[in-house]
Amino acid sequence: MATAKRFNESGESASTVELSEGLFEAEVHQQALYETVKSYLAHQRQGTAKTKERGELAYANAKLFRQKGTGRARAGSLRSPLRAGGGTTFGPKPRDHRTNLNRKTRQLALRSALSDRAKLGEIYVVENPNLDAPKTKAAAAMLRNMGLVGRTVCFVTADEDKMLFKSIRNLKGVDVVPAYQLNAYKVLRSDCLVMTEGALQRVEEVFGS
Repeated sequence: MATAKRFNESGESASTVELSEGLFEAEVHQQALYETVKSYLAHQRQGTAKTKERGELAYANAKLFRQKGTGRARAGSLRSPLRAGGGTTFGPKPRDHRTNLNRKTRQLALRSALSDRAKLGEIYVVENPNLDAPKTKAAAAMLRNMGLVGRTVCFVTADEDKMLFKSIRNLKGVDVVPAYQLNAYKVLRSDCLVMTEGALQRVEEVFGS
């Protein structure tokens, strides 16, 4: 069974935690990972790129110069795509880049990503912190004691850990994510995955079925 190192609130190694077989020992499905990451990045695009076609330019309609006798190629409009400042041919238009991806594929990709990190030993579990106010300094000290300074970290919090969320979100190289929003892209783009005990339980409840 896959296991993860368990740390206390100070970042000191305490013990190990057994991980769910269904989530952390699944076969890595490369195609599901590719499709999920591609879909996630497509959803981040605004799709507002736009260039003007020749009919949208506010230029005068007068012919630039006479048709014959100048020795130059004939030209009838400043809007021509052949001229500098003219319209763009087949340029980008506002569009929706989002793609439909079914729920089973997304969950398969997440299981694949979690299993990959578990095989590499890059999943860590920390005790549920008791914070009455945001404490970024304490959060930074915890990660430093865990030996994660200089690495990109995906820190997963339980839904109710709002103080922990605020404590970690400003740390450089740390991407903090609520458990219910965890996805394959967040896992893959980070070197390691750190989860609180409450977050681990929540992830198994939401994505383990």
